[in-house]
Amino acid sequence: MITVVGVRFKKAGKIYYFDPDGLDIDKDNHVVVETARGIEFGHVIVGPKQVTEEEIVPPLKKVLRIAVEEDYIIHQRNKEKAKEALEICEKKIDEHGLEMKLIDVEYTFDNNKVIFYFTADGRVDFRELVRDLASIFRTRIELRQIGVRDEAKMVGGLGPCGKPACCSSFLGEFEPVSIKMAKDQSLSLNPTKISGLCGRLMCCLKFEHEVYEESLSKMPSIGSIVITPHGRGIIVDTFTLPQMVKVRVRQEDDTEELYNHRLDEIIVTQEKDPKYDSVTTEDEMQE
Repeated sequence: MITVVGVRFKKAGKIYYFDPDGLDIDKDNHVVVETARGIEFGHVIVGPKQVTEEEIVPPLKKVLRIAVEEDYIIHQRNKEKAKEALEICEKKIDEHGLEMKLIDVEYTFDNNKVIFYFTADGRVDFRELVRDLASIFRTRIELRQIGVRDEAKMVGGLGPCGKPACCSSFLGEFEPVSIKMAKDQSLSLNPTKISGLCGRLMCCLKFEHEVYEESLSKMPSIGSIVITPHGRGIIVDTFTLPQMVKVRVRQEDDTEELYNHRLDEIIVTQEKDPKYDSVTTEDEMQE
């Protein structure tokens, strides 16, 4: 087992493991560490803990020191310089007539590099822009193209639910989200209703998916023939969360009635009505 601390460099950013190197580090400390990009200032999100070798990405970098007052001053100064750099870069982008949108600027803690994050519809020839920026800032320049999900994470905003976007407030890493998750949760498949600020499927569709999968595994399929207190009938719709089904039962006078039943009120047979072999749910039919 290896002792590590988890450090985050941006709000809701990915957590990276570092070797505390014998320092008395606690959760919520700020530390100065060595990364692949150089020296960085980070926030300890996970206090010292034991992990297996499989959980780390070698080589494990060490924490150089717990942040002191001077480090806080440098970090704040870098954030102010980044704001100025963003304004300068936006002007240069306009001068060169480049089809790109500048999203954020970041200085490494040691000022060894300035990173400019941007979005664009395609490839952008920014070689002249890099030369201009290098002559102005006199340090290494990196222009990094990011996707729409990363843009939403950096910029932030309110989601369709009215709360701050998950990606910019607490979601450390993006996870794959599929349309099947929306179907399993009986949501409208209208893209405008299940898309986030970035225009992609909402990350929160993933949060409850395991619960829905477990609930769906207990649900009989549409078209199954069941025995109910009202007689023998066919399931025509299911309600996952309340664990209920809608059953169509033929009456003695040959009329049909619909009844809602909990799963514990019915007995599912091994039979199924043939015409429901390729059935779609009511929500899908409406789409």
